[in-house]
Amino acid sequence: MNLPLRTITIDDEQLALNRLKRLLSDYADVFDIIAEGHNGAEGLDLIEKHKPDLVFLDIEMPLLNGFEMLAKVSTMPMVVFATAYDQYAIRAFEENSVDYLLKPIENERLQKTIEKIKSRVEVKKTPQTDVSAPEDTREHYTQNLLRLLERMQPRQEMHALSVKSGERILLIPLTEVSHFEAEDKYVFLNTLDGHQYLVSHTLTSLEEKLPVHFLRVSRSAILNTHQINEIQRYFNGKYMIVMRDRKASSLQSGSTYGDAIRQLLSI
Repeated sequence: MNLPLRTITIDDEQLALNRLKRLLSDYADVFDIIAEGHNGAEGLDLIEKHKPDLVFLDIEMPLLNGFEMLAKVSTMPMVVFATAYDQYAIRAFEENSVDYLLKPIENERLQKTIEKIKSRVEVKKTPQTDVSAPEDTREHYTQNLLRLLERMQPRQEMHALSVKSGERILLIPLTEVSHFEAEDKYVFLNTLDGHQYLVSHTLTSLEEKLPVHFLRVSRSAILNTHQINEIQRYFNGKYMIVMRDRKASSLQSGSTYGDAIRQLLSI
């Protein structure tokens, strides 16, 4: 890959595109702007058609947002995000993308991005015969970026779980769930009125899908923190948690989950 980089800019705000184009025009030795897109669908078509080296990409756009667009790209270019996302998101960008630029983009900040791009291009041009040389292949970069997309996609809110009861399929609202508990290879949903149902999910998959007020407290239990009645200190940094369900179920926390309980209690 050689300079100048074949570059596409994608943003649904024409003023933002014009500003970026004006800033990049001072660095014609680095960027050769070959096209600009005004939404995610148009951007996807341009990337597939031109196979650019680099894309400056907005995130919130009509038709396809930046994440949805990149998920459909067949050959991943280097990506610089233009974003107004919070610090949590920015840390993810730092780990996986070439760089991020907060809007409105300032020339001083752009210069730092250019240095990062040049450094990456130089690494790509250098034969990596040393096994200790940094891994920076296109495949490695693509995998990192896809992990970023997965992390940044808004998680679909779960409101209920389907369970089988005889020949019937019941839909249990999460507001009626006390806790989930694993026994051997099975996971059971326990309701506030004392019923128990076998579910087809593992605790790990539930932990990823459930709303944030469901808390994993041990290797074998996830509970609804809105339905906790009492928390008692137990041995070796463990806690005994009593639920508000009809059975007044008691769940013992695992020793490695103490921090989560203390954070819940703000202690």
